Amino acid sequence: MVGKRWLIVILIVVLGLSGCGTRIIDGQQVNKKEKIIIKFSHVVEENTPKGLAAIRFANLIRERSNGSIEVQVFPNSQLFKDGEEIEALSRGDVQMIAPATSKVSQLFPQWQIWDLPYLFTDLKSVHQIMDGPLGQTLLTQLEQKNMKGLVMWDNGFKHLTNNEHPIIKPSDLKGLRFRIMSHGILEEQFRAFGADALFLPFNDVYQSLEEGQVQGQENTISNIYTKEFDRVQNYLTLSQHGFLGYAVIVNKEFWNQLPGQARELLESTLLEVTQWEREKARELNEEQLEELQKRKKMNIYTLTSQEKSAWKENFSSVYSKLEQEIGPDFLLDVKKMCEPQEKN
Repeated sequence: MVGKRWLIVILIVVLGLSGCGTRIIDGQQVNKKEKIIIKFSHVVEENTPKGLAAIRFANLIRERSNGSIEVQVFPNSQLFKDGEEIEALSRGDVQMIAPATSKVSQLFPQWQIWDLPYLFTDLKSVHQIMDGPLGQTLLTQLEQKNMKGLVMWDNGFKHLTNNEHPIIKPSDLKGLRFRIMSHGILEEQFRAFGADALFLPFNDVYQSLEEGQVQGQENTISNIYTKEFDRVQNYLTLSQHGFLGYAVIVNKEFWNQLPGQARELLESTLLEVTQWEREKARELNEEQLEELQKRKKMNIYTLTSQEKSAWKENFSSVYSKLEQEIGPDFLLDVKKMCEPQEKN
């Protein structure tokens, strides 16, 4: 029975006896000889903010549970590509994933707000929305698909790379083909300026850039650096045009059958790791930008405030399209949350 796979507490026999396997038992009967196994799959390198946070989470859980809970981390698409993770979670092939928010938006259109170009101007406002009522509402939507959203991580703002010419104004995108991580808003933002967009799994991007299947891509500094895209890209535009966030998700059925104390430990530890991950993302993006500048493999251009404003104005059609899809009131509420707060 599919439901029973989540009674996934595994008895580990450590007496050195050969021929002994594992057995599935009731999650409510955990004792010191029994271990809860959580397979945590993600698609980025271990030395990225998400990769490091996953390792930190696993280590803390092992220590705090005295080994009774084991989080097994599978980075860099070892188990599933980024287009496969959500389905794998639904099937029960893994228990935890941390997909980009754009992947979730394929199921829940309101999640596309995280991908709107130039909606967010600073990470503080992003985190406030993530941790506030709106963020919790979006996480709750996942329960409709037998998933439970726990927290949201981030990897900072995205930038543009390509191997053809500097990108300074929107018209510079025309005629180029960019890799995107999902359809919808991400596709629309490139097509609005005459560029083509092609969905590709994250771990296929380097080869596709190298072979010319696509000429450019958008990503955070951390992902550009750890994947060494500067080996196959000549130009980097520091555009900060979009935000890259992640949702840490578990299978709802698995989660509900965990002992209450285990759920409490996992949640409290995740909240702690979330604050650490966000700070680590900021640090790594700054440090790795300096490293990219030192390597001098790409021509790096930073958009001015005026240039960013011009880009935002030209993205009006993208906003209009999403407004039709998710409703004007919802989008207006999000815009208000992103407005700078006046000081008394």
